Amino acid sequence: MHPTRRCSVLFGQLCVPGRGKQTTRRTISPALAQTGTRYCHPGVGGGGGGIKGTCAQLNPSGVHGTVSASACPMGGSNSRLFGTLAQSLNSTPLAQPDPYSEESPDQDLDPVLPEADPDQLLRECEEALQRRPARPHRDLVCPSSTEPCHHKHSSTIRVMQWNILAQALGEGKDGFIRCPLEALNWHERKYLILEEILTYRPDILCLQEVDHYYDTFQPIMASLGYHGTFLAKPWSPCLDVEQNNGPDGCALFYRRSRFSLHTTAHLRLSAMMLPTNQVAIVQMLNCRLTGRWLCVAVTHLKARSGWERLRSAQGADLLQSLRSITSRGSSQSEVGSGIVPLVVCGDFNAEPSEDVYRRFSSSPLGLNSAYKLLSSDGQTEPAYTTWKIRPSGESCSTLDYIWYSHEALSVESLLDIPTEEQIGPDRLPSYHYPSDHLSLLCDISFRDDPHRLM
Repeated sequence: MHPTRRCSVLFGQLCVPGRGKQTTRRTISPALAQTGTRYCHPGVGGGGGGIKGTCAQLNPSGVHGTVSASACPMGGSNSRLFGTLAQSLNSTPLAQPDPYSEESPDQDLDPVLPEADPDQLLRECEEALQRRPARPHRDLVCPSSTEPCHHKHSSTIRVMQWNILAQALGEGKDGFIRCPLEALNWHERKYLILEEILTYRPDILCLQEVDHYYDTFQPIMASLGYHGTFLAKPWSPCLDVEQNNGPDGCALFYRRSRFSLHTTAHLRLSAMMLPTNQVAIVQMLNCRLTGRWLCVAVTHLKARSGWERLRSAQGADLLQSLRSITSRGSSQSEVGSGIVPLVVCGDFNAEPSEDVYRRFSSSPLGLNSAYKLLSSDGQTEPAYTTWKIRPSGESCSTLDYIWYSHEALSVESLLDIPTEEQIGPDRLPSYHYPSDHLSLLCDISFRDDPHRLM
């Protein structure tokens, strides 16, 4: 007997039977609402906009063109707001600096918002998802053992990497022929994304394909105590979709109680000396608990087969920037001498056989891929991090990675990869997986942290 959700009075519909051999029990809480009618945000660099933004068109040079006031109702949302986050979602949008610049913390601070209770928000997500099948359970596993890890030590740093699937692409361009359109509807899909984040509560969250940063993720994460930074693609494919929510891009969040910010670098990746459409965010953080420095980067490289050389060049450009940022130099004199430990998260759109993967694994920065540690020999990546069915056929690939400085950092646990049975015959996305990519998560610690010996 497959488990079913108890139906919520919010929906008044029959619950969908769950799939997968293990499920996560959802509980009932006060009603969680849906964001109001959405409008498109201005384009390049992630211009402003909250719930009441406007639609902006871009000319070929990337400069904002004529602004219209037409609504963008993609996702079928109605006028209700998140119950505990109405004030946050209606807050004044952030003023954005020059997108491709190095910023100081004072230029990149979120507004002070009322503190939200993550447990309450999680319950609200669970209620909003009562008619969907329960999310299959995933264990946190210790690399040195097949046994689940039940406790996270206070000194470890939890990092989540996830391509969450841009809403405009999911509904408008990607052609997931086995995924019902209803499963892609934003007013419920966003709760699946938030539920995953709230379940694991990472200290650092790296996202790709974010096209609802200002109206959803920034206010919610800020209310939960996170600092957020967003960088849009210069020519986002989301803007080709008639009813869109602005450009997609990368977002990086860190927990304010755990880290303080030193610098942020917004990078537009180059290939053969020419700027490309792919970007990266790099932040230098100081751990408040240990006093140690950590450099974190998030990126999303060029997609599709046939672009392997471009991805390799983009990776080389990113590695060069990371080497400069993490090395001792006048621009980093405040962080002390030596190489700063590094974590790089991203959808590389590259299998381990590609040149860009070899560039990262052989880099002088001393990077290792965390998810190799799930294999018996510690040298093999998972069989897949994305599995989708499009009109062109079925694609099962490993494209997403968490790279870390293996001499300075240790991986304590990893979130395991769902089985084929748990994913189901229609693959990703689906009613219980909001994206065509799986989230990756690991707990890391500094190797010379005395807490690790206790």
